[in-house]
Amino acid sequence: MTAPRYTDLVQSLPATVPFVGPEEQERARGAPFRARLGANESLFGPSPAAVKAMQAEVLEIWKYGDPGSHDLRHELARHMRARPENILVGEGIDGLLGNLVRLLIGPGDAVVTSDGAYPTFNYHVTGFGGALYKVPYRDDHEDPAALFRKAKEVNARLVYLANPDNPMGTWHSGETIMAALDDLPESCLLVLDEAYVEFAPQGTAAPIEADDPRIIRMRTFSKAYGMAGARIGYAIGAPDLIRSFDKIRNHFGMNRVAQAGALAALQDAAWLTHVQEQVAGARDRITGLAADNGLSALPSATNFVAVDCGGDGAFASRVLDELVARGVFVRKPFVPPQDRCIRISCGRVQDLDVLAETLPEALAAARS
Repeated sequence: MTAPRYTDLVQSLPATVPFVGPEEQERARGAPFRARLGANESLFGPSPAAVKAMQAEVLEIWKYGDPGSHDLRHELARHMRARPENILVGEGIDGLLGNLVRLLIGPGDAVVTSDGAYPTFNYHVTGFGGALYKVPYRDDHEDPAALFRKAKEVNARLVYLANPDNPMGTWHSGETIMAALDDLPESCLLVLDEAYVEFAPQGTAAPIEADDPRIIRMRTFSKAYGMAGARIGYAIGAPDLIRSFDKIRNHFGMNRVAQAGALAALQDAAWLTHVQEQVAGARDRITGLAADNGLSALPSATNFVAVDCGGDGAFASRVLDELVARGVFVRKPFVPPQDRCIRISCGRVQDLDVLAETLPEALAAARS
């Protein structure tokens, strides 16, 4: 009997994925979740204008998507005060991260990230044979100065930093990021994940020139624009770097329906403002529910709230399991001391009503 001849690298990798999806969890538990508050999707949905644009484009689905995402890329350039040459559109930030790692990292090349930060980035690095080096969080924040010191120490090619951060929801000012950049080593690229920046306070986005060769920023339509299922994100970087993606990207990877929806969503500023207001209200309610149950919530600049369960990681895991058993999908950080928290996505009134009902029960069961 024959079998595929896997590469040595693939044979060395664990058979794991970064996240177990809520659908798989629903199949395992034999029932749908009552409240889906774990994936940081926008439960407030996409812009009605985006929905209309996507419905119209379905009639053209027999065509491939525009491999250059011309119209969307030009609108994004106007939105970001950049040039089209600075913009790359791809299959969500996850797809862009995968291509970036493929572009820059070979076996043994050093990459620096925070211990407990977004695991999908790590998944790509190990998948291409890179060597991951991690630094701890500092006061529940990623630590840019420590990240850049480690990058210099190990001669890293890439440093990953999310601002605002996932999974803690904390953030740095743009000025802090700019000041830290002075210590980024030569020939090391900072990948700045700004997936949640639309929810953050004024001044969080670093005032970085699009042509700055030290950095590539990544943003998404999955969060504030409510289009997670469309899988569409974009990167802003120096033209030489953006052009280099053409060597390895999937040129027909974009869904033309998603391209049309993203263009319409970007042009609907009123809907974005509406979602931002709804998220702010939901963050306040989650914070209040935490306090009502004797817990504390970390200040958040995202569409989720990290809630400190008041114990260790094992206790927080029990709380999470009890919530899941009651039909509430949430997630939690993986690494101590951040794993003392559970992470709750901002939801609609009816979703948070379910949380209000089940959280006291889950805490009581976890404590017993």
